[in-house]
Amino acid sequence: MSIHIVTQKGEIAETVLLCGDPLRAKHIAETYFTEAKCYNQVRGMLGYTGSYQGRRLSVQSVGMGMPSMSIYAHELMVDFGVKTLIRIGTAGALQSHVQLRSVVIALSASTDSNMNHLAFEGKDFAPTADFTLLRTAVVAAEHKKIPVTVGNVLTSDTFYDDHPDSWKLFARYGTLAVEMEVAALYTIAAKHLCKALAMVTISDHLVTGERVPASERQSAFNQMVEVALEVARVQ
Repeated sequence: MSIHIVTQKGEIAETVLLCGDPLRAKHIAETYFTEAKCYNQVRGMLGYTGSYQGRRLSVQSVGMGMPSMSIYAHELMVDFGVKTLIRIGTAGALQSHVQLRSVVIALSASTDSNMNHLAFEGKDFAPTADFTLLRTAVVAAEHKKIPVTVGNVLTSDTFYDDHPDSWKLFARYGTLAVEMEVAALYTIAAKHLCKALAMVTISDHLVTGERVPASERQSAFNQMVEVALEVARVQ
């Protein structure tokens, strides 16, 4: 029995978009879905199912951080039979050539979290994207003439870091951006033999100090959403 998503089996599609902000889930459902129906409001984590270009899809808000992502990804796959999860979120750029508002697709995720060390008894697991989803996303972006950058991201447990320059170590190794959920999503999807992909829009820039206004994060970043919907549509 699912604790954090309360709805009937069959109310959630096999392919689900995941976003942190409930208002972004609402925006996606109202903007892109036809016949959208809200299936979950528990803890304010809104979930909707509707149709996009003839394909039944869902969008579920998951909150922030690896623990929250882990809860919702687990329940979607285990309790509701979801097979494909596509995360659409925001991130902070770690490289000067990655521009504000640009789209990064996460090929893999490094992390400063101990979550996987606990799960793998101190060994390192490499959380990676599903290649088919990744390839589809790159092709879809090229078709729509949306520039994307593909590579490693850093999934961090901390937003307000007591060591504000710690990101520079990962940047020296080519890490593109920092966010808070991808490593958990890729790991849990691997555990349950499901497919996962994450793409993020750059909302902050740790190199330049630029930042997108908070109000824009709820309803903007439509290029990323359109790529994600195209990937979801053909699954």
